[in-house]
Amino acid sequence: MSLSTDPAAQVTGPVAALIAAGRQLVEAGLSPGSSGNVSVRDGDRVLISGTGTSLGRLTPDGIAEVSLDGTHLGGARSSKETPLHTAFYRREDGYRAVVHVHSPHAVALACLAPWAAHNAVPPLTPYFVMRVGQAPLLPYRHPGDPALGDDLLAAPWPLRAALLANHGAVVAGASLDEAVDRATELEEACRIALLTAGSERRELASDRIRELADRWGSPWTPEP
Repeated sequence: MSLSTDPAAQVTGPVAALIAAGRQLVEAGLSPGSSGNVSVRDGDRVLISGTGTSLGRLTPDGIAEVSLDGTHLGGARSSKETPLHTAFYRREDGYRAVVHVHSPHAVALACLAPWAAHNAVPPLTPYFVMRVGQAPLLPYRHPGDPALGDDLLAAPWPLRAALLANHGAVVAGASLDEAVDRATELEEACRIALLTAGSERRELASDRIRELADRWGSPWTPEP
């Protein structure tokens, strides 16, 4: 297929949505080079960006189709991080899109000790609590290790985002727009955490966090 300057112009449906989401992530500075991957669930199949694909230049030929257990069904060779994506879909049926990025501030915060066991990111702004909720730090694994998906499935807290130690971030949503928005908000929360590191920070009070989480339906586990 010959493509115009707009790679989503000649396709529709979930393929077009994936292409647009990839471009949005690159334009926001969240997916440098050929890093990162994005997927969308379409019934019992998952469409995911292919391995080594630059999300800003994603085309229909660069998209793979896999089953919910990761079996390749067609298209490009699927991303090595496919187990991470399918784990989110298997963890909660309501998720329809997953974004995994190596955005700089998320990677930097993932190289530090977490704020708490259930959340790597200190609760400094209401928007992080409202739009993302807690984002635990998962153990380090080599990129592409299927155990990344196992760790996500086994996490004992409710979540729709996580940091991967020394690696990046993974975020899920009910739509691609929601997943991209959450990835953007998580990156901003990580940036603010790094900007305020070493200072006497004023974190949100636990009762305020609970109010926000309850009002917006965000996952948040109270500290013991």
